[in-house]
Amino acid sequence: MTAFRFQHRLQVRFRDCDLFGHVNNAVYFTYMEEARWAYWRELTGDAVEHRLPGLILARTEMDFVRPVRPSERLAVWLGTTAIGRTSISMDCEILDDRGAIVARGKAVMVTYDYSAGKPVPVPDWARARIEEYEGRNLSRVSPA
Repeated sequence: MTAFRFQHRLQVRFRDCDLFGHVNNAVYFTYMEEARWAYWRELTGDAVEHRLPGLILARTEMDFVRPVRPSERLAVWLGTTAIGRTSISMDCEILDDRGAIVARGKAVMVTYDYSAGKPVPVPDWARARIEEYEGRNLSRVSPA
């Protein structure tokens, strides 16, 4: 069983698959992105872009465990694993209906001021809400 609290369920669509008859590797990143935005809505109750200065994806990676076929149902389990001064790190596990892991991913997002073109500190309210939801201190550094 996964260690994450948040779950986002999805159905593999025909368009997600490539000529080899399985989900294309790039689509797993879309699955993780969908889960991240659902996670933010769970935490904030509305669209996060209205409350954070901005988010930009700084890094992402995915380990593929087994191919996923059309029409499978998946659960993306996701959680915040660390909060830095300007960054939020998240990990995920994607499981099939039997509970077997099909992929594991990581993402680092940066709170970002798009008009200034530079990172900004993670807001105190966001840090507090994430840590409350996750049930633990996630700070890698003291809040700015």
